[in-house]
Amino acid sequence: MQAFLKGTSISTKSLLTKDRVAATAGSSGENKKAKPVPWVEKYRPKCVDEVAFQEEVVAVLKKSLEGADLPNLLFYGPPGTGKTSTILAAARELFGPELFRLRVLELNASDERGIQVVREKVKNFAQLTVSGSRSDGKPCPPFKIVILDEADSMTSAAQAALRRTMEKESKTTRFCLICNYVSRIIEPLTSRCSKFRFKPLSDKIQQQRLLDIAEKENVKISDEGIAYLVKVSEGDLRKAITFLQSATRLTGGKEITESVITDIAGVIPAEKIDGVFAACQSGSFDKLEAVVKDLIDEGHAATQLVSQLHDVVVENNLSDKQKSIITEKLAEVDKCLADGADEHLQLISLCATVMQQLSQNC
Repeated sequence: MQAFLKGTSISTKSLLTKDRVAATAGSSGENKKAKPVPWVEKYRPKCVDEVAFQEEVVAVLKKSLEGADLPNLLFYGPPGTGKTSTILAAARELFGPELFRLRVLELNASDERGIQVVREKVKNFAQLTVSGSRSDGKPCPPFKIVILDEADSMTSAAQAALRRTMEKESKTTRFCLICNYVSRIIEPLTSRCSKFRFKPLSDKIQQQRLLDIAEKENVKISDEGIAYLVKVSEGDLRKAITFLQSATRLTGGKEITESVITDIAGVIPAEKIDGVFAACQSGSFDKLEAVVKDLIDEGHAATQLVSQLHDVVVENNLSDKQKSIITEKLAEVDKCLADGADEHLQLISLCATVMQQLSQNC
């Protein structure tokens, strides 16, 4: 009898543990499903056809994909225009999801990319022979792809070390260099690549893309809000999508307004910019210093003020000479701020120059 009872207790214990394991497995499965993903990654183009507004690049890549061949590529243009997304989408179409990880090496500015890495990591990957075929039966090209993102931040020595590797391993490897400034890539590398310029996205394309995302994510935002979001992001779709997600989290289901976007984007409100101009027109240095101090105390970035002041100066009714003097000063201040100069002193210097020029109008 005791043995029987012991047996039942053991069986019930084992059943309980099984239930617990099943429950934990179920909960972990639910957690996996609900894993949040940044919208920038979630809505990244999955194939070349989904890339927006870069018709020439897409047309050439599609021809290359049809023949399963690809030259060495150099993509350049402003940030957030789809350079990295385009080559990743092309690589996925070429190799399929299974071979993608084996055939593509991606290095960006966050990775160590000195001359030693080019000589070892890139060279070793380029020398590997390719093998394997696609499970879906589609033709698979006999080469690998090395993607060097933000190549303009690589040292000249590291870029020079790439030259021989690009030529020597041309049978088994294709290189794709991605940068914002093509002038920072050494001439011997640019001559070995097909160059493609990525244009800043038009406002209409950006608005359409943002409206699609807002609809899929059930975000309440007016057409005016979308237009302001596009204006603030300055042709950078990645920045616009990030701002939209941040604004959605901040409002918690309510409608996204211009003031919310202004707060998130770090844009200085128009009234503040008008206040700076009014202080400059007053001719009082004390007023000017007080306005600048308030701006810095409120946490506004000096570089943002420089950017917005430039737009206001260009649109203002000043003479060409006045505009050129103020714009030159803006450029000087921007360079000094990039070099780590004191924000307060630089803004005072800038506003003093604006005051001098505006006082000539009076």
